Amino acid sequence: MSSEFKPYVAASRNIAETTALAIGIGLLIGVVMTAANTYLGLYAGMTVSASIPAAVISMGILRGILKRGTILENNIVQTIASAGESVAAGIIFTVPALVLTGAWHNFHYWPVTLIGIFGGLLGVLFMIPLRRALIVEEKELIYPEGRACAEVLEAGEKGGSGMKAILAAMLIGAGFKSLIGGVAVIKGAVEWATRAGNSIFYFGSDLSPALLGVGFIVGPNIAALVCMGGLIGWVIAIPIYVSATGLEGVTDYVAHAGNVWNAQIRYMGVGAMVIGGLWSIWSVRHGIRKGIAGGIGGYQAGHDASIARTDRDMSMKTLSLILVLLLPFIFGLYIHLAGGAFVGISAGLIMTIAAFFFVAVSSYIVGLVGSSNNPVSGMTICTVLFASGLLLLLGLSGMTGIIAVLGIAGVVCCAACTAGDVSQDLKTGYLVGATPVKQQWMQVLGVVVPAFIIAPILIVLHEAYGIGDQLRAPQATLFASLTSTMFHGGTLPWNMIYWGAGIGITIIVIDQFLLRAGAAFRMHIMPVAVGIYLPLSLSVPILVGGIASMLVARAAGGGEKAKDAQSRGVLFSSGLVAGEAITGVVLATLIFFNVALPIPVLDSSLVSVALFGVVVFLLMRSAAKR
Repeated sequence: MSSEFKPYVAASRNIAETTALAIGIGLLIGVVMTAANTYLGLYAGMTVSASIPAAVISMGILRGILKRGTILENNIVQTIASAGESVAAGIIFTVPALVLTGAWHNFHYWPVTLIGIFGGLLGVLFMIPLRRALIVEEKELIYPEGRACAEVLEAGEKGGSGMKAILAAMLIGAGFKSLIGGVAVIKGAVEWATRAGNSIFYFGSDLSPALLGVGFIVGPNIAALVCMGGLIGWVIAIPIYVSATGLEGVTDYVAHAGNVWNAQIRYMGVGAMVIGGLWSIWSVRHGIRKGIAGGIGGYQAGHDASIARTDRDMSMKTLSLILVLLLPFIFGLYIHLAGGAFVGISAGLIMTIAAFFFVAVSSYIVGLVGSSNNPVSGMTICTVLFASGLLLLLGLSGMTGIIAVLGIAGVVCCAACTAGDVSQDLKTGYLVGATPVKQQWMQVLGVVVPAFIIAPILIVLHEAYGIGDQLRAPQATLFASLTSTMFHGGTLPWNMIYWGAGIGITIIVIDQFLLRAGAAFRMHIMPVAVGIYLPLSLSVPILVGGIASMLVARAAGGGEKAKDAQSRGVLFSSGLVAGEAITGVVLATLIFFNVALPIPVLDSSLVSVALFGVVVFLLMRSAAKR
């Protein structure tokens, strides 16, 4: 450990850390946030971190209610709680594609659960040897979310709590969703389109507190880029395409715009994602190679009795034992999915190699640009294309090939998502003076336990809303299209993919100029690509949240006051996300048991927009209020 750095809790101190109460609170919050992110990811194609809200709730319970607890206990709570939501992200981005392709008629409990467990464990275990090299020694890697969470934990030691704000926001988010999906007073979205000459102009917005919260959390830069992608797709590309193809027989302009986007324009986002993923890997290639080489070397040399508490990792013997025990079960899963030993073992080997590589990529990239810009979609696309090509060479075809490839993609995506989260958590632990080996064991627990609830939630949501219908599941829809084309001989709109690749290259060039100019605003490729691939209506409330974050910071006057105001807004936003998402799962459960919802009461766009405006006001007021 660097002699210049001193953690908040000195290495010589041994204070309460992995207590039964902290573990219990962490698992409870982890299960709740896993359910919330399962819904949110299927709805919007994005998830949010549970780290900061989990830390605040932990402080509210331990310090505020029970009048006990330490900063390291609170750190353990957020470590456990955030692990499950990263597994949920990996599953919902990939596994629903098995249902969308028709390979499965519904979600199979044990395969879904095992994909989550295996991917989550590999993400934790493969990242551990890299901890010292990437988090301690590599100074250019700042791990922004990890630093932010450490600041929240340290502020909590000095007094104050945002638990009331989180709970209030959860009630607001739950109430808003209930007025959409329970008693239909509020419309879920407002959309409008009109004919413009020989083309169409469309505009629409979802009225979602969760998406508003996502926009505030990711900030104005990322929110603007996501919306920019939406505008490229819906305000520029769709009118050009419709102008070229004509409007003969079209009467419903909103539906026609949606059909054109679904069949053609969204594939521009695919091309941009591929370019973004490849560029991200290429741009950090030297750091990844250095991190892997230095990490494994330093890890193997650094285990003796004299090592400091704050630099003690899970031993290589333990790591090796877990991997040796885990790999036969992984191969068994793939043999079951592929329907044969040879192809199953081949798929398992492909997955293991890809998972290790993308864990390193994910761990490095989130240190540079944060988890919001982690190109997991691009990595998974590369995995799908590479695995499809190899399995086709091995003679696999049809539904069996689709199942095998999506099984590979699911584990790799879970591993990459988990590795990014683990890296942020270990950075938080490094700053506050936690014991790494204890965090690592809690991350193992945090990925295993919540994985058992994801499949039932998917089943309920699919029966109630329809995955691919009301829940758009954008990434899963993409992977369903790719694998169906690869194994069923279909065609993709390659011209749109090429246009998207060209847009991606252009954005990267612009971003390099901005980087060299030292501009505060950056043009990261992945948020733009995701924006092109998402409906515009999802991007608009995210942009509103980003603008709210910017206005709150400006009103606070900059500096620490702005930072404090945005932190309060992040807590309130996290509550909005959790409240809406959990209520969505509850309503889906009622629909699953044949309760006729929603009950129609009012169908007014004006009232709906006005009530959404009230939520925006409450968010900004909560952020500004000390």
